Amino acid sequence: MHRQQQLRKISILSGLLFWFAPLTLTAQVVQDPPFGRPDAVVDLAARDSVQLVKGQWRYHDVKIVDADSRAVGPDLKPSGDPIKTYDYAPYAGAADFDDSQWEAIDATTLDQRRSTAKVCFNWYRINVTIPEKVGNFETAGSTVAFEIVIDDYAEVWVNGKMPRVLGQPGGPVIKGFNAPNRVIITRNAQPGQRIQLAVFGINGPISYSPQNFIWIKSATLDFYKAPKVAISETPATIIRKDPALDEIVPASETPATIIRKDPALDEIVPAGAKIEKLAGGFLFTEGPIWVPRMEDTDGYLLFSDPNNNLIYRWTQDGQLSIFLTKSGYRGMDIGEYGQPGSNGLTLDKQGRLTINQHGNRRVVRMEKNGQLTILADRYEGRRLNSPNDLVYKSDGALYFTDPPFGLPKFFDDPRKELPYSGVFRVSPDGKQVQLLTTDLKGPNGLAFSPDEKYFYVDDWDTEKKIIMRYEVNSDGTLSNGKVFFDMTSAEGEDALDGMKIDQKGNLYVSGPSGLWIISAEGKHLGTIVGPEHPHNFAWGDDDGKTLYLCAKTGLYRIRLKIPGIRP
Repeated sequence: MHRQQQLRKISILSGLLFWFAPLTLTAQVVQDPPFGRPDAVVDLAARDSVQLVKGQWRYHDVKIVDADSRAVGPDLKPSGDPIKTYDYAPYAGAADFDDSQWEAIDATTLDQRRSTAKVCFNWYRINVTIPEKVGNFETAGSTVAFEIVIDDYAEVWVNGKMPRVLGQPGGPVIKGFNAPNRVIITRNAQPGQRIQLAVFGINGPISYSPQNFIWIKSATLDFYKAPKVAISETPATIIRKDPALDEIVPASETPATIIRKDPALDEIVPAGAKIEKLAGGFLFTEGPIWVPRMEDTDGYLLFSDPNNNLIYRWTQDGQLSIFLTKSGYRGMDIGEYGQPGSNGLTLDKQGRLTINQHGNRRVVRMEKNGQLTILADRYEGRRLNSPNDLVYKSDGALYFTDPPFGLPKFFDDPRKELPYSGVFRVSPDGKQVQLLTTDLKGPNGLAFSPDEKYFYVDDWDTEKKIIMRYEVNSDGTLSNGKVFFDMTSAEGEDALDGMKIDQKGNLYVSGPSGLWIISAEGKHLGTIVGPEHPHNFAWGDDDGKTLYLCAKTGLYRIRLKIPGIRP
């Protein structure tokens, strides 16, 4: 999604980096939050600590039992012919499971070797009650993490739940061989709050037919008054431009600046706004989408690194993990590509992730079982260029842009089959791909107005930095396209990239020198200039008022006043 010259530079630089320094391209060390040293610790392997939280450890071996099941069916689920398989007993993850008849074990004996060696499993359960104080630390309002290290693997249930997300490293699922599992059990602790913990122990490595047993190396409750999430926080300096006086009030030098072109910006950007850096060290960040809170999981952000062929997951507690590897391409010629990976990401009405894949030159949807369904890869028999950004209309139709920026030689690439860069629509039933417009050389970011009467698309073209606005017809096609805003004369090398819209109809556009905020009437209200240039963004958090910024090598966020339009 860069302009052509920048893409060539990045392609060359990426190749050199991979050749000379392949070990330096990790984004950051993946840790389980909360980060840093806790303010207080309850050692669940000590009697006095267990008494403090009114706990009692309970233990039970797990048995492998014969079970009836079904073979895989056409739906890739166990819906085929009846078969025999194996299961385990008891199921003891539920919060209301009755463990009163289990063996009660003393906290000081957690390191006792248990179960049967070889391939074996077991359960440890304990109910804990948040005390008013841990030492001198007052627990009210604190964040509490349960950390346990089991020889060899563990799965953790909290109050009867064990959330699972693709690419999740640890937390409630297996972290690694003798590695610590760390699960946040409350972010707003209250004295007297009761929490049920159930730990499924696993002997391993399983394929090694281990001769050892299962035991707990450590188990603690870690209390944090204010756990750290952001890597850094940059207060934004507001440079106010009074349209009447045409004066600019000087501000001290800062890597985060908000240029206020119109007083209406104050209704969008709060006083004291700050840009937080959440993660860094990526090759290039793009295409973010916020996955909302579900019954068993908190909300989280997904974003692409198209240069590194990955989709990352970032949680609100600050944990970074790889959600999907080889996210856009697996071809033998991958070394020729500057951006072979995924780019734009979004969700359909059922919450299924939809992915623009540069190298594969297609748009795919990830089903709930992890399978990929191709939504678009050709138009009139010709392969697409490299789908870039995308958005769903409320009727389920998918709109996407298709410039050639994912191809190794861009507009001059011999692989290119379409003679234009189009904006396309996939019908709600997924059966038809329509070409809507070829007006722009490098169609990029796109968005619907809140009432879906208008459709906006911007252009990555250094000679024509414009936003087009179209009327949306009843059949989903576009008409009466007009230039809505022109940034061609603005200072800065970048053309136009990602675009989002808020519930009042204000556009947020990656343009020259920063993130431009443009009113529904086409007035430039202001520009947010961050530590790195933001190329795409997503509305996140439960209230939709946090704008997450994918900015070159980093991930950032800023709190705003108006919630955004989200899938």
